[in-house]
Amino acid sequence: MTGLAAAASMTSTGEAVQFWILGSVAVIGALCTILMRRAVHSALSLAGTMIVLAVFYLANGAYFLGVVQIVVYTGAIMMLFLFVVMLVGVTAADSLKETLKGQRWLAAGLGLGFGILLIAGIGNASLKEFNGLGEANAGGNVQGLAALIFTKYVFAFEVTGALLITAAVGAMVLTHRERTERAKTQREQSEARIREGKQVPPLPAPGVYARHNAVDIPGLLPDGTVSELSVNPTLRGRGQMRDVSGASLAELKALERRSEDWLGRGSEGEPGPPSSGGPASKEHKEGAKK
Repeated sequence: MTGLAAAASMTSTGEAVQFWILGSVAVIGALCTILMRRAVHSALSLAGTMIVLAVFYLANGAYFLGVVQIVVYTGAIMMLFLFVVMLVGVTAADSLKETLKGQRWLAAGLGLGFGILLIAGIGNASLKEFNGLGEANAGGNVQGLAALIFTKYVFAFEVTGALLITAAVGAMVLTHRERTERAKTQREQSEARIREGKQVPPLPAPGVYARHNAVDIPGLLPDGTVSELSVNPTLRGRGQMRDVSGASLAELKALERRSEDWLGRGSEGEPGPPSSGGPASKEHKEGAKK
């Protein structure tokens, strides 16, 4: 307890303010990660928590861990996970659907056990004397970390690496599909579409004119009707296709009228007469007399 009291007495006001502010942000982000109904919001909350942890590492002198936390975990892994969630389109109904019975109670038990181990580890470290950052980083932060990883904790490091490699290979095996037939050429696919009477030309692009480029907004045909083929069938099945309302079409017509007025076109789309007084107006009048 003497070491803990000494360490607490050496904490400056700036460190205390930084801890309570960033600690509160980290706890709020962690709670939002498990309480948010949308997977995208949970991923963003977890990314914010990881950034706060990186700031804690940097403030405590662990510069290598702070940079790795931002570059690897937040910048690579979490952003990749976020992009996958956004592309796949996981909804709240999908995330709350329980595929394995009893998995929530199992997750709660594992979380409780992890919390007990974490509290025990922090308590054990708090009751011992501190060596100080100066002694730990005497030869450099990266050098000191490497010495611990490849000497004292080399077995745990190798086991963790083997576990990650096994997980990556298992994911590749589960997602790999053997091709049982020859792949059709583009010509064969075109001939098959013509024989079956499917859509021969390319599908229309999504979006209403050039005002939107979102894939969930249907395109308009030349007669002004909505093209159902311009939106992916998966989005239509999920009900995520945005409707093109009459107000939007009226706004587009008003925009076209303003464009015609600005270009000086008449009501029938013909260009209006040039301004009088210049040489162009005289040539126009002479041409009209002829």
